[in-house]
Amino acid sequence: MKNVLLLLLVLPFAGKSQVSFQSSNLPIVQITTNNGEFIPDEPKITAQMTIIDNGPGQINHLSDPPNHYNGYIGIEMRGSTSQLLSDKKPYAVETRNADGEDLAVALLGMPKEADWVFLAPFTDKSLVRDALAFELARRSMAWASRSRFVELVLNGNYQGVYLVAEKIKRDKNRVDISKLVDTDLAGDSLTGGYILKLDKTTGAVADGWVSPFPAQAGSWQSTYYQYHYPKPEDIQPEQRQYIQDWITGFENLMHSPQYADSINGYSKYIDIPSFIDFILINELTKNVDAYRLSTFLYKDRDDKNPHLFAGPVWDFNIALGNAGYCGGDNYQGWAINFNTLCSQDDWIIHFWWNVLWEDPAFRKRISERWEELRSDAFSDTKVTGLMDSLVGVVQQAQVRNWQRWPVLNEWVWPNVFCCGTYGQHVDFLRSWTLNRLHWMDGAVKTLSVGVYDKKKHFPAEVSPNPSDDHLIFKYYVRYTDKVLIQVFDALGRKIEDITTEQTANGENRYHWTHALSPGVYFYTVLVNGQKDSVGKFVVERR
Repeated sequence: MKNVLLLLLVLPFAGKSQVSFQSSNLPIVQITTNNGEFIPDEPKITAQMTIIDNGPGQINHLSDPPNHYNGYIGIEMRGSTSQLLSDKKPYAVETRNADGEDLAVALLGMPKEADWVFLAPFTDKSLVRDALAFELARRSMAWASRSRFVELVLNGNYQGVYLVAEKIKRDKNRVDISKLVDTDLAGDSLTGGYILKLDKTTGAVADGWVSPFPAQAGSWQSTYYQYHYPKPEDIQPEQRQYIQDWITGFENLMHSPQYADSINGYSKYIDIPSFIDFILINELTKNVDAYRLSTFLYKDRDDKNPHLFAGPVWDFNIALGNAGYCGGDNYQGWAINFNTLCSQDDWIIHFWWNVLWEDPAFRKRISERWEELRSDAFSDTKVTGLMDSLVGVVQQAQVRNWQRWPVLNEWVWPNVFCCGTYGQHVDFLRSWTLNRLHWMDGAVKTLSVGVYDKKKHFPAEVSPNPSDDHLIFKYYVRYTDKVLIQVFDALGRKIEDITTEQTANGENRYHWTHALSPGVYFYTVLVNGQKDSVGKFVVERR
């Protein structure tokens, strides 16, 4: 049997190149349908799945006995665009017992559950965009899907590298909100938990409601909220009405002049930190689908948390510079401005996202959170280190993957970087990501620039004075002003030119660490080449 299987694996399939596959440093997943039955879009069909996973650092062989999973599954194709336009098909998998019932298992080291997604990177020729985005989200958000790379064999045919990920669903180890059952029809029990989705209606059973507000003023597009949890077939009429009324109440507020009120504004409805982190992940990746497709929102019971949360994040295979339309290729610009670039797209960003984005207080918090993340989880070193680690995981398997699907030198919708070696595709991703990070560093500083009030102008100040080796210059300018601080010794000799970068309209500060000898010093502050103020300070060594 082993020799027959190996023979099948080296034969060409679907006109693709031959692949000799016998072992991998990744877990090996084999799925076999009854008599080679075709896997439909829906419903799930019963199949057998085995997994060989000998542990970290070990090689897995096709000839090894299954040692991680050996049992039944339900399987169907999943996705919308990814299913239609990719030769390599993604799947939804449900682990089952012999009676066909859900069987929760700790698949590939992830927490026990029965529902899994087999993502099929195809247009993403780095293979790692989804895994990279998920991990960055896990480092900044309450939860994002865990994932593991595997190599998949389907009915004896080698299919390449897949990313097995946790499906977004209510669970104590996934979206940890209250369970909503059929009898939860009143009081606090009716208020949660719910998971909603903004997405195309293809690729899954869809049911929901159309927002009473157009996606943006004067547009022909509408926004469709879909029930994700409870499932459309499980949600009760009272529950449908409750969450629809709740969201419509939020939309009414966001459409009113009072939307930013400090007491009764949007902070009464939404969990602000989750929305900020959701925005920053989608902006870092310049996700062309963000806010309008593959977008999830969830709400718990009021007695646990009455707010609406943004997330979890999902679907980044055409993010990170991999979408050659609607600005997705450009590392500059905000993804949330999609409507200005592609106003005639069938799916545009719903109005309240942009209302929220334009609120100065919200923008200030975005800027502050970005600075916090950039100092740690989103630093250049940590982002590129994560990327290199993921590439290292698939480095051996990618050779076989691209033999099976030889498109490294072919344009696949909606590629920006078309053709080259695997290493060149990875280099493009790394370069684009670093450029994006650095552009955002500058751009977030303009999100919350405040208001310049000429009446509040004051001459530059220095503190502490006297000082030792550290000074703070405080001055009042516009964030676009060019500020030059000149420092002179007691004899009038210039000893330092300090060029600063302003972050706000109004008061700005510059922290200067120096090695000046004790004594008296003078300074001049020039704004746009004109003298603004002068002063002196004393240096004392402790």
